[in-house]
Amino acid sequence: MNKIISFPHLGNYSVPISFLLRELTKYEVRESPPITKKTLEIGSKYAPDTVCVPFKYNLGNFIETLDNGSDILIQAGGGCRYGYYSEVQEKILRDLGYNFEFINLIDSDKMKIREVYRTFKKMNKHLNFFKFSYYMLLTIQMIRYMDKLDEIIRHRIGFSLNIKDFTNNKSKMLDEFSKVNSFYSLTRKYFKYKKIFKNIKIIKPNNCIKIGIIGELYTAMEPFSSYFLEMELAKNNIEIKRFTNLTYLLFQKRRQTKKMLGKIKDYCTYTLGADGMDNVYRCKYLIDNKYDGIIHTKPFGCTPEVGAIPIIEKICSDNCMPIIFFSFDSQTSEVGIKTRLEAFYDMLNVKKG
Repeated sequence: MNKIISFPHLGNYSVPISFLLRELTKYEVRESPPITKKTLEIGSKYAPDTVCVPFKYNLGNFIETLDNGSDILIQAGGGCRYGYYSEVQEKILRDLGYNFEFINLIDSDKMKIREVYRTFKKMNKHLNFFKFSYYMLLTIQMIRYMDKLDEIIRHRIGFSLNIKDFTNNKSKMLDEFSKVNSFYSLTRKYFKYKKIFKNIKIIKPNNCIKIGIIGELYTAMEPFSSYFLEMELAKNNIEIKRFTNLTYLLFQKRRQTKKMLGKIKDYCTYTLGADGMDNVYRCKYLIDNKYDGIIHTKPFGCTPEVGAIPIIEKICSDNCMPIIFFSFDSQTSEVGIKTRLEAFYDMLNVKKG
């Protein structure tokens, strides 16, 4: 019987992850069911009360996909306490009686390529290193193209005559990306959709409100966990800047640390864990680039962000930069989030006027 492999959701990155697993393994790849309130309820039921909400979402993803017939689970957490969560999640799932194979691609907060190759080789004995390298690089390029196109969308979607012009084309783009078979076909599709997104008619005033989103990586990249915050902003004719994506986390973060610390030396002289220091730097960037406001998101109890918040508040206070903080958990009220958000951009409108 052919085994079924699955993994937890993280925004639209399920597309390149599924693509990579299909190409490198001989197993059926089955995405976890779409995240819903039920996903969070299931994860919260079996997770420790004080654990952060990304753990609960991932645990809920795992339980739903195991109930759906999956045999192999892939996890790639790292960067903070989340790097230790895979062992806890596996123990909880086995205590619940599930029978599965659990694979963690991150070791000591690093993804070691040869170790990853050996892991995939166990799942596909015919896999050679050339094919592994080719599809890894193709997947990396897909992620980079996705993040570049998302940046274009965030700058324009809030001013379109019909938001669905962007969302529908993005769905088509993701579907076409999932079916590429070469760098050439991927690059053609990238330029095709870059042109499409830039040609969608918008009416954008020169003095539009610009908001930067900073904070913890999961609540930045998984829209359900922040109650589709970016879409709510777009509906109110706001230009959005969001820094955290997989391109940044995998390929830019480490080499930019020294530069960021140099820019914020008056406020922060060392890293704070995960993206804590990065978000201090991002506040300085948004202030220097004349943004109108900042939104900071995090899971309740996220230690690196709790450490960064007093520094962020100090920078914003020193520079008269409006900022609002959102902390998410299983008890967070969607109505409360939207009410506070509306009040925030109403205040920005008044300040802008």
